[in-house]
Amino acid sequence: MRSRWLVWAGVLIAGLVLLGLAGSQTRAAEADKEELKFELPLPMFRGTPKDIKLTEHMEKPSGKPRPAFLAPKGTKNVALKKPVTSSDDAPIIGELSQVTDGDKKGSDGSYVELGPGRQWVQIDLQEKFDIHALLVWHFHGEARVYHDTVVQVADDADFITNVRTVFNNDYDNSSGLGIGKDLEYFEGYEGKLMPCKGIVARYVRLYSKGSTANDMNHYTEVEVYATPAPK
Repeated sequence: MRSRWLVWAGVLIAGLVLLGLAGSQTRAAEADKEELKFELPLPMFRGTPKDIKLTEHMEKPSGKPRPAFLAPKGTKNVALKKPVTSSDDAPIIGELSQVTDGDKKGSDGSYVELGPGRQWVQIDLQEKFDIHALLVWHFHGEARVYHDTVVQVADDADFITNVRTVFNNDYDNSSGLGIGKDLEYFEGYEGKLMPCKGIVARYVRLYSKGSTANDMNHYTEVEVYATPAPK
C-alpha cells in the first residue's frame, strides 16, 4: 500500500513540475511579444445599413474597438511597396500597386477595382517570412460584405507548393477552394485582422467574389505583419 502511495506521489510531483515548466515557457513566450500598433484610416461611416440582412454566416458587428493583438517583438508590415499581381491584369479602376502602397483611405483614388466573378490579388514578399497576421481592407467607404473571401499562402508564385489557407468564409464552396468556417464580415476602417500563427511563406493570395454592393472586387490595402523566417 505504501509503495503504491509513493508511486502516486511521484506521479503527482512530476506532473506539477511539468506544469511549472509549461507555465514558465508560456510566460517567457508572452514576454517576447508586444502589442501591434496599427495605423488606421479615418472612419467613413458609422453603423450597419438596414438593407443588409444579417445571416448565420455573417459576423455581427460588435460596435467596439478591436482588442489588442500581440505578436513577437520586431513584427512589422513586410508587404509595403511589394509587387502585386492579379487574376485581372487590367483593373477597371486604379492600379494593382495600390494594394501595397500604404494608402488605406476609404475615398476614391485609394482602391483598385477588379472585374466581376472570382478574382484574386497576390503579393510577392520577395523572401520567406514568419507571418503572424494580415490586415485587409477591401473597400470601407460604406458598409458592405465581400463574398468568398479566401486568403492563402504558398512557397511559389503559381500556388502549387505548400499551399495553406489562413482564412476562408466561402461557406458553400461556390469559389471551389473548399468550404470555409470563417464568417463573412462588414468592411470598416479598422480592416479585417486575420491571425496567421507564424506561418512561413513568401507569397500571399487573396480571393473575393463580389460583395453586397455589386459584383466587382475591390482592394484598398493589404498589410502582412511578419518577422524574418529562420534561414
